[in-house]
Amino acid sequence: MGIPLAVMAGGMSSASAQGADGDSVDRGPIARGEYIFNAADCLGCHTMPKNGQRLAGGRALKTPFGTFYTPNITPDRETGIGGWTDRDFIRALREGRSPNGTAYFPVFPYTSFTHLTDQDLRDLKAYLDAQPPVSQRNKPHEVSPPFGWRFLLPVWQALFLDKDGLPEETGRDERWKRGRYLVQAAGHCGECHSPRNFLGAVDHNRMLAGSPTGPEGKAVPNITPDPEKGIGKWSEGEVTFLLEIGMQPDGDFVGDGMREVVENSTSKLTAEDRAAIAAYLRTVPPLGR
Repeated sequence: MGIPLAVMAGGMSSASAQGADGDSVDRGPIARGEYIFNAADCLGCHTMPKNGQRLAGGRALKTPFGTFYTPNITPDRETGIGGWTDRDFIRALREGRSPNGTAYFPVFPYTSFTHLTDQDLRDLKAYLDAQPPVSQRNKPHEVSPPFGWRFLLPVWQALFLDKDGLPEETGRDERWKRGRYLVQAAGHCGECHSPRNFLGAVDHNRMLAGSPTGPEGKAVPNITPDPEKGIGKWSEGEVTFLLEIGMQPDGDFVGDGMREVVENSTSKLTAEDRAAIAAYLRTVPPLGR
């Protein structure tokens, strides 16, 4: 789920309504929530590498605007989200606002999570509520003015936060819709794999075309089907194999942030969901840099 990764009654696409566990068996909210948790890679962002307390936050996310620290999302009532209601939780992920109404910085990918279904959000909260509480206070962000001025964030959200839901697409099958939901909402792939404008908003005209300044300031590759700059020469099987074990078609393995994504997230999806992601990526506009 990351802070580095809202309540909408209508406008949900049929793909969104499917939920994120990829099957029709009702396994209960905690089990379903665990699947959402993995699909969104909440563990990677909200746990300090190596010896951090699980989901207690504190991980530094370096950006061109400064360094942000991820929050504690354990059910501790004093330092985590243990006092949040379902409505508070849905508002945070859908509207980018805290229980007291304060706007969150968009390093928290609520611009993608806003497209998650209410059911998926409630299930995710049920899973988080079932985790061990950890008492660990959040670290203050290290962001210089004017980028650290929270009072400007409602203006940013009015400009760039689209809460209308994923648009309905005619002529697309359920696998494509499922893939789009996982890429654009749960997996929030565009948050890392797309360039951003000078205000930090994802450039939707260059969605998934890669970014020279991704997380930790490192370049993130183009994953559109462009044959030269992207993954247009990859087969669906090669894409799904990377999502399962992290191996690229040339035999090399992904490193850095994508290695964590594979370990914490995509390797834990069903084979059907990995195939849906691959199928969807083959249909997005091919974009060369």
